[in-house]
Amino acid sequence: MKAAEIAARVEAFVRDVVVPYEKDPRCGAHGPTDELVAELRDKARAAGVLTPHILADGSHLSQRETATVLKASGLSPLGPVAVNTMAPDEGNMYLLGKVGSLEMKERFLKPMVEGRARSAFFMTEPAGEGGAGSDPSMMQTTAVQDGNHWVVNGRKTFITGAKGAKVGIVMAKSTAGACMFVVDLPDPAIRIDRVIDTIDSSMPGGHSMVTIDNLRVPADQMLGANGEGFNYAQVRLSPARLSHCMRWFGATKRANEIATAYAVKRHAFGKPLIDHEGVGFMLADNLIDLKQAELMIDWCADVLDTDVLGTAESSMAKVAVSEALYRVADRCVQVMGGTGVSTDTIVEQVFREVRAFRIYDGPTEVHKWSLAKKIKRDAAKSP
Repeated sequence: MKAAEIAARVEAFVRDVVVPYEKDPRCGAHGPTDELVAELRDKARAAGVLTPHILADGSHLSQRETATVLKASGLSPLGPVAVNTMAPDEGNMYLLGKVGSLEMKERFLKPMVEGRARSAFFMTEPAGEGGAGSDPSMMQTTAVQDGNHWVVNGRKTFITGAKGAKVGIVMAKSTAGACMFVVDLPDPAIRIDRVIDTIDSSMPGGHSMVTIDNLRVPADQMLGANGEGFNYAQVRLSPARLSHCMRWFGATKRANEIATAYAVKRHAFGKPLIDHEGVGFMLADNLIDLKQAELMIDWCADVLDTDVLGTAESSMAKVAVSEALYRVADRCVQVMGGTGVSTDTIVEQVFREVRAFRIYDGPTEVHKWSLAKKIKRDAAKSP
């Protein structure tokens, strides 16, 4: 089946089946409950749209094809949850598919692809404790070999989906450098200290502060080679941050649909809102920003499909798309006035989610700083 056909089926499922769940009381401040996740995934499985970016033979759609599908899944904040294209699972599935051993794929990846297990990626650390916030090179979590096991200790924060996850990918540093371990969850050595209250509320399990206390991991559960963790992180992070762009593009596109319908129907000062230049121009700007974001996503996807890391390209896309989508969501709220800041429509949540996206997967400023360093390096190489 072609990606466009898959995307059409996903879009129909999200609009017809998922959207009515947006006001379900099981959607809370820390995301939908696991009961709701299971219910939605059962319906996605029955509709043949569960994990649509990974085909029946285990192959993965190209990044450009994935963009088509994930933009459709993102039309509701619950869409990626329902069809199993959400973060961090989508990125973790991609990483395990690329780096995991056959045993890891059978034990950990398979239940994730089947939508029966959620996962968490334990990388970010509390910045106030000197750990790796937006700078993984500052990582404090340690891994020490003890016979045929590794013992991991440290603190992690903003770990999306840790509460309720069944699979964890834990990043730590050994004497050889950064490394990753795949573990079963829950584990008594991985303690959730609290689930942080944040502006966003779409991801199951929310975002947790975690203490890792003498976690013992069998040596064969190290993901890939010792000391190669940063390289594996790049394998995961560039596609994963682009996937965020894809999903939130879909949500913001729908917010603009809602705001446009409101402006056409709502009358004020003797005419429809759309006929007031201040409103009409905001919606015109939305179309421009959405198209530019879409083109940026597709361009970066094409780069990643050449099998390069695309670190700089994904940074550019993440900055451009997150900032553009935030402008769109902000205008949607403004066009709708009081209704825009209420929970009467999904626009208010989309605004909150996209605001958080400007921080998650690297703040805009960190990506710009990284790009500036690349500019300096490239200039030094010039004759």
